[in-house]
Parts: sequence; C-alpha cells; structure tokens
Amino acid sequence: MIKLYTNRLSNNARRVQVALLEKGLEAELIPVKLNGEQFQPDFLALNPFHKVPVLVDGDLTLIESLAILDYLDAQYPDPPLLPTAPRDLAQVRMLTQVQVQEMTPLIFPLLKEKVGISVAADVVETAQTQMQMVLSFYDRHLIEHDFFIPGQFTQADIVVGVSVAILDAFLGFDLTPYTNLAAWYDRLYQRPSWQTTQPNPMEVMTALPQIRAVLKQRS
Repeated sequence: MIKLYTNRLSNNARRVQVALLEKGLEAELIPVKLNGEQFQPDFLALNPFHKVPVLVDGDLTLIESLAILDYLDAQYPDPPLLPTAPRDLAQVRMLTQVQVQEMTPLIFPLLKEKVGISVAADVVETAQTQMQMVLSFYDRHLIEHDFFIPGQFTQADIVVGVSVAILDAFLGFDLTPYTNLAAWYDRLYQRPSWQTTQPNPMEVMTALPQIRAVLKQRS
C-alpha cells in the first residue's frame, strides 16, 4: 500500500492527498508533527530536507509534491490529472509554475504577519498588491471555464486551489472581486477530496505555535 507522510496544515502535502483521493488510491496516511518529528532520524532517512510530503510506494521513495503528482499520474493514470494535448499540458505547467514562483513567495510574509511574526509594513503591502495581480491572472484564465482546462480537473486546479484555500480560510482574502476564480473555488470546495483534506478552524488554531515555528525557520 502507498504510504504518505503528511501534515494536515501542509500546503504541499495536501496537494498529494487530494490527488490520491481523486484517483481513488488507498494510502496509509502517516502524520508528521512539525514540532520536531521532521528532524527525527527515521524521518530524515526518508527526506534529509525534513519536509512533508514523502510518498513511499513499494521500494520507491519520493519527495517534492510536484514530482509526486507527476509520478501518480504516470503510474496510476486513471483518472488523469494531466491533459495530453500539448497546449493544455503547457497551460497546466504554466499555471503551476506561477503558483510556485509568484504566489508562494507572497504567501509567506502574509502568513508571518498573521501568526505574529514581525514583518515590515512595506513588505506586507507589496505582497498584498502583487497577490492581487496573481489572482487577476488566474481569474482571466477561468473566464467561461469550469476548471483551468475546460472539462478536466487537473494538477493546476489542485496546486493553485490549495494556495487559494490559505488565502480564503486563513488570511481572509476577499475573492469576490475575482468572479471566475471565486466560482471555480466554490466548485472545488464541493469535491469530496477537498472537503476531506480541508483543515477545520480548530486544527488551525491548535497548530498555530507549530506554524509560527516553521515560518521562523524560513526567516
């Protein structure tokens, strides 16, 4: 059976769990508390970079969520989470890279401020302004589309969606100005895979000290 070392508050680990659920794959979820368990020798033997997720499938051990998503689609192709048409595949890769390269760096200062870590006011203001640009970019790519690739739920929806969930549920971003994005996010929220993996407010509140510690490590 597939094993997934995960944490409910990990954006990257949630990507993989959503993909497993969408594909109907059974997996043993092994929670890793980010209060020091990630530095224990047993876990470091799996991932010397002390991060989740880690996926173990037989004799294969994989780290890095995007690599894991690609593996799952190649090894367990039904249903596919990657399109085959070159234009569509390029779109998925582009949208995913925008999340990694543009969106994620903006989330960190906003999260730090949220949990009480000092962040310069101009840094927060710049992050908020640039985040609006990123959300507008995604909004334009959803005009008259149910998902980023019309008619197909893909890796792009997963990767972008779990970050939008942080903006919505934890950072209090108002998505209503982004009509297409807000409607798309509502559709995601109806999916069983989304509801299963969405942390509830109590989980978030309980984990705040751990979140603060992890963010301090990234300072």
